[in-house]
Amino acid sequence: MPVPSPRARRLRAPVLVALAVLLTIEAASGFVIFVARVVNGSAPGTALHTFAGAGLTIAYLVYQWPHWTRVRPWRSRLDYVLGLIAAGAMAVTLGSGLVLGAAWWRTRPSPSYSPPLSAVHNIGSMLVLTFAGAHLGAVLLRDRTRGLPREEP
Repeated sequence: MPVPSPRARRLRAPVLVALAVLLTIEAASGFVIFVARVVNGSAPGTALHTFAGAGLTIAYLVYQWPHWTRVRPWRSRLDYVLGLIAAGAMAVTLGSGLVLGAAWWRTRPSPSYSPPLSAVHNIGSMLVLTFAGAHLGAVLLRDRTRGLPREEP
């Protein structure tokens, strides 16, 4: 049986799996909240979205610090630029989400949100999904074009 590469081990690491699961929950529940608010003014699943967001914040911090210490220093490459944009968007989205979550916690069951802050959070979440996916794709494409061995499933 072949020994998995360091990248394969990192892609299967529990903290990255937790990050991916929480980001998926956040994306799905955020989409439901966004559509429901537009369609009928309600926000189903806000508790799940808020608590998963708090967990995502912790998982992201636990993941990102070692990730950055491993890939630094900065290099002028596409994967780095996309990763930096994704990290910036994630910081803005998590920060605005924590403020919105605190407002929800204080004033539930019928919270009132700042429309500009809510817009920053919604747009930031779309940027996170776009640029985090592009970052991962650029890293995998970079490795493939360098002729690194492909991972066995």
